[in-house]
Amino acid sequence: MPTQFGSPIYKGHQSGFDSSAVAILRAAGALIFGKTTTTEFTVSNSGPDTTNPHNPNRTPGGSSCGSAAAVADYQVPLSLGSQTGGSVIRPASFTGVFAMKPTYNAILIEGQKTFAPTFDTLGFFARSVEDLQLLADAFALVDDKTPGEIPLKEVSVAVMKTPMWPEAGPGSIAAMNKAAAILKSRGAQVEEVTFPTEVNDYVVLKGSQKVILGGEAQASFLREYWIDKANLAAEICDLVENTANYTNKERMEAFDAYARMRNAVNNLAENYSVILAPSAVDEAPLGLDDMGSAAFNTMWTASDFLKLHLVHHSLTLQQGFHMAVIHIPAFIGANGMPVGISLVAPRFRDQHLLKVNKILGDALMAEGGWKV
Repeated sequence: MPTQFGSPIYKGHQSGFDSSAVAILRAAGALIFGKTTTTEFTVSNSGPDTTNPHNPNRTPGGSSCGSAAAVADYQVPLSLGSQTGGSVIRPASFTGVFAMKPTYNAILIEGQKTFAPTFDTLGFFARSVEDLQLLADAFALVDDKTPGEIPLKEVSVAVMKTPMWPEAGPGSIAAMNKAAAILKSRGAQVEEVTFPTEVNDYVVLKGSQKVILGGEAQASFLREYWIDKANLAAEICDLVENTANYTNKERMEAFDAYARMRNAVNNLAENYSVILAPSAVDEAPLGLDDMGSAAFNTMWTASDFLKLHLVHHSLTLQQGFHMAVIHIPAFIGANGMPVGISLVAPRFRDQHLLKVNKILGDALMAEGGWKV
C-alpha cells in the first residue's frame, strides 16, 4: 500500500514489502486496514490534516497522531506508531486513548523509516489495557520472570514530576495530583521521589539529547537530502547540514553521559512497581500548527528534537532511558479535553507494566472522569 512518509519526495511510492511489525501482525491474524497520516518523516513541525476527534479545532499531537486519532474516532480498535520523542504518548493523551511504548529494541523496527536509531521505538494505541496486551503478546514481549497477580495494596508507585515539571499546565498538574490521591485512597503505596543526582542536571540532559538526535538524524535523512533537497522540510535540511555544528567528540560524550543517566533512573525504578509521570504538558492546544510539547515524554525514549531545537520546547523523559511506558487517559481538562498520565517501568519489564496497569488503570478510569 502507499508508503509516503508524509513527504512529497515519496508521493505515490508503493512499498514492495511489509515492515517486520506489519508482517508479524498479519501472521498473527490481524486485518490491516491501511496507513494513517503523519508529519513529514515524523520529524517536521508541519502537521498533517488530521484533527482531534474530540474537537477538530485542536491538534491530535505530532508524528503518529493519525494512528491515535483513528483509534479515538473508533475507525480501528488498534493502531501502530513510532516514538523517537513523544510521538506515541503525547497523541494518546491529546486524543484520550490508551497507548504503550515498549522497552527500546524489544520490537524490531526493520522496514520503518528511522529518525534516530538510538531512540526510535515501535508503539501502539488502543482503547483498553486488554487490547494493548493483545499486541504485546503478538510481538512476544516477555519479562525474565513472568509477573504474577499483585494486590493493589502491594503496588508501590513513585510519583516523579521530572525536571520539566515547571512546564506543566493546570490540566496535567491536576491529573497528577488526582492520580496520586486515587491510588493512595485505593490502598496503593504512593511516594513522591526526585530524580537521581546524575539526571537533575537539566542542562547536561538537554544537551546530550540534542547532540544524539542531531547526529543520528543527519545520517537518517542524507539520502533524501541528496535526492531532492528542494522538497525536504527546511528543518530536516538543517539536521543534515549540521547547522548546530555538533562535533564527533560531543556525540561520544553525549552517548556516555546518557548511558550513565539511563542506568541511574532504571536503578531507581527497580525499587517501585511503577513510576507515575505526566504524559503531556496539558490538554491538546488549539490549532493544528501547534502539535504540543513533548516535554514529559522524551526522557523515557529520547527527545522531541525539532521542537526543542527550533521552537525552544524542552526535551523530556520517555525515550532516552529506553523504559517501558503506558499512557492511561483518565482525566479531563478545563476545556473538556482528555489529559492522561504515564506509568513507567524498568527496561524489559513490559509484561509487569501491563499487569500493574490493569490494576491501577481500572482504578484511575473509574474515578478520573474520561471515558474511552
